[in-house]
Amino acid sequence: MQRNKKNNKKTVLTAQDIRRYTFNFWKILLGLGLLFALFLLCVGFGLFGKLPSFRDLENPKSNLASEVISDDGLVLGTYYVQNRSNVTYNELSPALIKALIATEDTRFNNHSGVDFRRTFTIFFYNLIGKKQGASTITQQLALNLFSEEGRSRSTVKRVIQKFKELITAVRLERNYTKEEILTMYLNTVDFGAYNTYGIKSAAKTYFNTTPSKLTPPQAAVLVGMLKGPGIYSPIRYPENALRRRNTVLNNMRKDGFLTAAEAEAFKKEPIELDFRPNSYGEGLAPYFRATLRSDIRRIFNELSITKADGTPYDLDRDGLKIYTTIDSRMQAFAEEAQKEWMQELQVQFNNQFKGVKDPFKGIEDVITNGIKQSDRYRILNQQGASDSDIDKSFATPVKMTIFSWKGNIDTTMTPLDSVRYNKMILRNALMSMEPQTGYVRAWVGGINFEHYKYDQVKMGTRQVGSTAKPFTYAVAIDNGYSPCFQVPNAPITIKSATNEWTPRGENVIAGPITLRKALANSQNYATADMINRVGPQEVANLIKSFGVTTEVPPYPSISLGSFEASIYDMVGAYSTFVNHGVWNKPIYLLRIEDKNGAVIYNNAPQVKAVYNDQSAYVMVDMLKSVVTEGSGMRIRFRYGLTNPIGGKTGTSNSNSDSWFIGITPQLVTGVWTGGDERRIRFRSTAFGQGAHAALPIFALYMKKVYESPDLQYSKGDFELPQGGLQRELDCSKYYQPPTEEEENKKENESRLDF
Repeated sequence: MQRNKKNNKKTVLTAQDIRRYTFNFWKILLGLGLLFALFLLCVGFGLFGKLPSFRDLENPKSNLASEVISDDGLVLGTYYVQNRSNVTYNELSPALIKALIATEDTRFNNHSGVDFRRTFTIFFYNLIGKKQGASTITQQLALNLFSEEGRSRSTVKRVIQKFKELITAVRLERNYTKEEILTMYLNTVDFGAYNTYGIKSAAKTYFNTTPSKLTPPQAAVLVGMLKGPGIYSPIRYPENALRRRNTVLNNMRKDGFLTAAEAEAFKKEPIELDFRPNSYGEGLAPYFRATLRSDIRRIFNELSITKADGTPYDLDRDGLKIYTTIDSRMQAFAEEAQKEWMQELQVQFNNQFKGVKDPFKGIEDVITNGIKQSDRYRILNQQGASDSDIDKSFATPVKMTIFSWKGNIDTTMTPLDSVRYNKMILRNALMSMEPQTGYVRAWVGGINFEHYKYDQVKMGTRQVGSTAKPFTYAVAIDNGYSPCFQVPNAPITIKSATNEWTPRGENVIAGPITLRKALANSQNYATADMINRVGPQEVANLIKSFGVTTEVPPYPSISLGSFEASIYDMVGAYSTFVNHGVWNKPIYLLRIEDKNGAVIYNNAPQVKAVYNDQSAYVMVDMLKSVVTEGSGMRIRFRYGLTNPIGGKTGTSNSNSDSWFIGITPQLVTGVWTGGDERRIRFRSTAFGQGAHAALPIFALYMKKVYESPDLQYSKGDFELPQGGLQRELDCSKYYQPPTEEEENKKENESRLDF
């Protein structure tokens, strides 16, 4: 019944009117329903943007970090665009799962991707001004996995995007179990700054732990960040993070995951972080990881290793598992040994310049070159700056961070002074490998990757000095000479058709002298005499056959190390002696797997028999003499390593390069120390020689290796050749010519008899 306002008369609705209104109502409602269904159909067919296919749902794409894994199972580091690594459901803490469900989707286990009851409730909340989100965990996963542009800010686009999420969420529920959906969600969420994506990265960054070990309060902090990783960051806004954490704990109590007493106890605890922001240069083996990245890209390119669809693998996005030979414990020992000695050696190096007004006097071009190699110079040069403008820029103090062995120093200085400062910082590198397998166990390419990125293990080549001497003796031993053979240890000039060479003598022991003693005490004259006997070409050939890849010209001076080589090559070469004449190419990459665990690359070892096993053992015995009676004796008397150890010190001209290559039955380790440029060096051989500037790092490293209960490296002696040793090593059993005193005594006795 209606009231007519004009004549104040009541109008009675007839049954026909009611039927007409009812019919129109249902017609409009049905039309809206059809329009909505048509809209959903259009969304489903991708008219408003492509939806993920069945194949996409089976193989969702995400930017997964590739992991570099040590031989003992530790993740050394990652290559990434987004620092994200996946975990399985079994690797998730139960507290984490409960916190997530209680906070993000309480009916997660009861819906099929879309919680319609929650959706309509949230709809009415929004109508009265209480803005809330209605997305289930599955819908959020759909957005994370298949929306490249992220959450749209346009209302119209967001509505369309929302319906796409609904359809995708239902499809996800049909293709995956609830556990798989939870795991995928936690693997894809963004935890804000510091390039932290996924729960594995978040647990490591904020609490230095794994997802399986997260406690309820820790899990509550991370789940709380999902609402706003910026505003609820425990680093930037600790008070917000604390309130949000307590809200999550309350949610867990309401859902029965925590008792009231547990929730209250947890809420009283402060947020205790163990913050480890991710940085490529941090963590173990950064130089190694940088070299490995370059090698993998080269391998993929050379071997045309691609994905099933023919597209190339992306180290930063495809979640590869890269298995290496590096032992994380030994790597840590090597880095610790380097830091322990180098900070002391740097003080000694600096002390020699006390009172010196300009350490670069006479080598000013070192600074000029340093300026031209800097990023600042390149940028200014590209911008067309004049020489005077560049000089002015380098003379203007600016804020910067510089390296020191006690940690980074924030300071203000001119870029010119920073070049001078950094040039005076000594560099060092180490590589350690097992000679029987070729496995590289430790790789320290430099002193600090953040400041000095050049890898000295493989990229860098320096003059090898006296570490080259064993190769000359190796040719002699293999040609029938005995370690007891005596040579005149006197000045010598070796002439050729084009020139002549006279080596310089240092710490000369009066001759004649045995080959063993000459090597042990690094005698230049005796070594030059031997290469003159066996020939420089033969020595050069042997050095190359032992795996040295740099140029080794057949000159007599190579006997004293005039050629350059890398630590990588030299350690491989010395390993040939320990491995009975069999050269193993140093290997550090074992295999690469894709994100599903399928092997896409297996590294095959390269092995060659290049030297006689009997001669190899003789050389090992001679190298042991370096430690027992020669230039490496401080290994025994200063560092207390009394087990069988051999090695060779090396010092290049003017103390520019200091070397020590040490051998044990199961490890060969090379250490190099020097300046950024060869003209930056110790003034005194006492400090600049290999026995002082390099050997201590080897000794400190080996002490840590032997003391580790987890490592099983033997302190036993070197293994004899197969079938036993067939050479005589005892010089007392060789005929020894009588000395002059003995000859005189014999002559006097004969006169008395007469």
